[in-house]
Amino acid sequence: MTRTLVVDLDGTLVNSDMLVENLFLFLRHHPLRLFSLLFWLMRGKAHFKRRLADAVLPNVESLPYNRSLLTWLQRQHEAGFKLVLATASDKRIAQTVADHVGIFEEVLATESQNLSSYRKRDVLVGRFGENGYAYVGNSSADLPVWRSAAAIHVANPERGVLSAASKLGEIGQVFDERPSYVRTVTKALRIHQWAKNTLIFVPLLASHRVLEWPLLWNGLVAFIAFGACASSVYLLNDLLDLPDDRQHPTKRNRPLAAGTLPILHALFFIPILLMGALALALWQLPVLFGMLLGGYYLLTLAYSLWLKRVVMLDVVALAMLYTIRVVAGAAAMELVATFWILAFCMFIFLSLAFVKRYTELHDARKKGKKDKSAGRGYYPADFELLASLGGASGYLSVLVLALYINEAASATLYRSPEWMWAACPLLLFWLSRVWLLAHRGQMHDDPIVFALRDNVSRWTGVGFLTVFVLATL
Repeated sequence: MTRTLVVDLDGTLVNSDMLVENLFLFLRHHPLRLFSLLFWLMRGKAHFKRRLADAVLPNVESLPYNRSLLTWLQRQHEAGFKLVLATASDKRIAQTVADHVGIFEEVLATESQNLSSYRKRDVLVGRFGENGYAYVGNSSADLPVWRSAAAIHVANPERGVLSAASKLGEIGQVFDERPSYVRTVTKALRIHQWAKNTLIFVPLLASHRVLEWPLLWNGLVAFIAFGACASSVYLLNDLLDLPDDRQHPTKRNRPLAAGTLPILHALFFIPILLMGALALALWQLPVLFGMLLGGYYLLTLAYSLWLKRVVMLDVVALAMLYTIRVVAGAAAMELVATFWILAFCMFIFLSLAFVKRYTELHDARKKGKKDKSAGRGYYPADFELLASLGGASGYLSVLVLALYINEAASATLYRSPEWMWAACPLLLFWLSRVWLLAHRGQMHDDPIVFALRDNVSRWTGVGFLTVFVLATL
């Protein structure tokens, strides 16, 4: 029996593709060198991978390793097997991974030639002989390698690969940690975050025209278009933030960071969702809505690439992204987004954006960190200042609401406007509670998601709507 065990890297030892990861890492750090990639690629894959590795190298400590496979490999190493890492990734990346894992005696990887498929098989056969090695792989490119292997082991197999490999011989070990694909895609698209798009209906509620079906239909179409556009941006943001997300206590579980959703699949969904959203908007809704949707995408892209790392400008951008939903809803239904709505939205969403940053810094400070947060421009010591600014912004939104209630024009929309005064203490209670929970470290890193899941927030929302209904009667 052979005592040599050869292991692939991409999609096998690591639940990701190192070439694609390195590509997005390069784009994140060198966005203005985009056209350099074309010239490198023209000189072949091996040259392309080498030049990428010259520019950037991933943090191998935080990569999403296949834990069950790694545990098995460690046992084989202890049993005396010779472990070899053979991959089409650049030699420097492969060697860094091997050094970190600490169980591989030899590394075979791309240097002057791209070490993949038949070329990898030829190298392994030349090195260990026909049937002189056992092999662990995951893709159709590994089928030629398995054909010359003494034993076939599979990790996270691509569609149809397990069946094809079984025709070459008996399958040994299978290591597959991936959850349901549908559940994974749903989580990656953050469908639950679509609830934020209900802000589109705020102008409709404020105008008291909810029962007009044409307006409601436009609102529903706008809701879907914004959801698809937002999901496209979420995927792109997660791709650009892979290194930072893997160092975050909760974001490391996102499908792309955890490697449960292949990066190439995300690259397919991103343009499909974006083009679908824009096509739906231009087909069904006014041109102004399409322009606002495009503006939302560009602002989100700017936020992902740059603004999120600029102190204070990041929270203002977040507040604007929420407020744009309200303005876009008004455009979709051809209503007016009044001064009062816009002022209220900007202040309350700025407060919630500060909550988001405060929570991140609170967690960092609790863990004893003093350095700048990964991917952000803040230090843990800044969290007290953010609490002051966020609390003040939240209370300013209550002041705007009170001034609106006192506005004489409100009497034309409400038969009993005095009922609306009850909304102020409700909003004061909710905002104060949000900040208290954030101070205690009990806040979800996204306050909007927290509000949707929190029973007290739900009942406060019901009370808030009830007050305005009573004011209308």
